[in-house]
Amino acid sequence: MIKILVVDDHDLVRTGIVRMLSDVEGIEVIGEADSGETAITRTKELSPHVILMDVKMPGMGGLEATKKLLHWHPEVRIVAVTACDDDLYPQRLLQAGASGYITKGADLKEMIEAVHTVVRGDIYMSNNIARQLAMKNFGGRKGEQSPFELLSERELQTALMIANGQKPTDIAATFNVSPKTVNTYRYRIFEKLNIGSDVELTLMAVKHHVLDPESVV
Repeated sequence: MIKILVVDDHDLVRTGIVRMLSDVEGIEVIGEADSGETAITRTKELSPHVILMDVKMPGMGGLEATKKLLHWHPEVRIVAVTACDDDLYPQRLLQAGASGYITKGADLKEMIEAVHTVVRGDIYMSNNIARQLAMKNFGGRKGEQSPFELLSERELQTALMIANGQKPTDIAATFNVSPKTVNTYRYRIFEKLNIGSDVELTLMAVKHHVLDPESVV
């Protein structure tokens, strides 16, 4: 029996995924979480085999949660779930150790396939996401490059938390660094993105689909 933890800050989405998987033979949803922070606690309590992890959540977010979870629980397989098929997050999540990446538009068949694939130790990616990554890697990508690709992994995580309205002290606690270090990240972010305020950062994050407008607090 494959034990699954479903993580999403939207109740309707999370409930929908749980219902989709509730009657699937060989799969058991053993828990839910509405944030990256809660996912870490629930993983310690429940020991799931697979975590279906929402990417864009307030607070820690899916990227930082994935890093922390795999540091403490390297045996867990994480499948990132996103509403957008942009190529910024898949690359960062794979670098962080995620085993799969699907969109929230995936049907039950694809979700089951993703779960079984990562349990076998392989990588699973939705076709449209894999195509986007291939176009980028081979120079075939169309359109404007996201400015957020200029940021390091930690800068991206910090940028998303700032855009979500989190205070430097809270961000510092999440990363186990000083508020001064967070302010250094903030300075670098503003310099690389050529912006001058948190409001500009939030608007840019929404425009380039790295932040869900509904998650902005």
